[in-house]
Amino acid sequence: MTPLLVIDGDSFAHRAYHALPKSIRRADKRPAGAIVGFANMLMRLWEAEQPRTVLVAWDTLEVPTYRHEAFVAYQSGRQFDEELLEQLALLPELVASFGFAVAKGAGYEADDFLAAAADAESERGGEALVATSDRDAFQLASDRVTILQPTRGVSEIARIGPAEVRERYGVDPPQVPDFIALRGDPSDKLPGARGIGPKKAAEILAEYRSLEDALAAGRFAAEAGDLRLFRRIAQLDHSAPLPALDDRQPDWAGAAALAGRWGVGALAGRLEERDKASRS
Repeated sequence: MTPLLVIDGDSFAHRAYHALPKSIRRADKRPAGAIVGFANMLMRLWEAEQPRTVLVAWDTLEVPTYRHEAFVAYQSGRQFDEELLEQLALLPELVASFGFAVAKGAGYEADDFLAAAADAESERGGEALVATSDRDAFQLASDRVTILQPTRGVSEIARIGPAEVRERYGVDPPQVPDFIALRGDPSDKLPGARGIGPKKAAEILAEYRSLEDALAAGRFAAEAGDLRLFRRIAQLDHSAPLPALDDRQPDWAGAAALAGRWGVGALAGRLEERDKASRS
């Protein structure tokens, strides 16, 4: 069965921005590295996976989510280059020019849309490929959902299923939020349980199966409220609203036209070549 490809737009845009030279510019001298790198990634993933359609999900950086409101330190201290932010604002339009679906909404993170789309595709009997470098998404791995994790820039991809999650973390995918709550997550500023690292967190979950069961047994009594909060923050919101996900082939010509209007001539040329090849 042809899979649905779901992409964490912010994750890949950041990787593209840092992987390519900052000297890549549009005709008006504004930055283009993230645009070019992200478009290249879209084309590469499409060619490699041949999905039935693509959904690209985005954070809304200007609006806090319930995670930020519930835990003030969540993701604190993150600073993004202005040139990256300027390109991030453009990339959803680029995705739409390919004819692909875009998911973005106040109060949701890109990961939440990944979870909702993976659920929707599984429920219809299909398979989903979730492309992201965020390991929080490991909780989505199943017999119908495979995580595509970039391992070098945006050019090499590891395929993560339930067996790989168990190999890396020592827990099953549904236990990942509990694991993160116990171990902590420095990138999100979640401290975890005092004195608990990844190995010990996995051992606790092997013994009790869930954070809630460990708390019921009297473990971490002084930290119970915080750990429940950390788990809630780590758990993805599967109720995020999705656009229609009808089967679509890429609109190479539409993407080429937009790249041309933006003054990214080399990218426009590559997309035009793709369009010609698709018609031959």
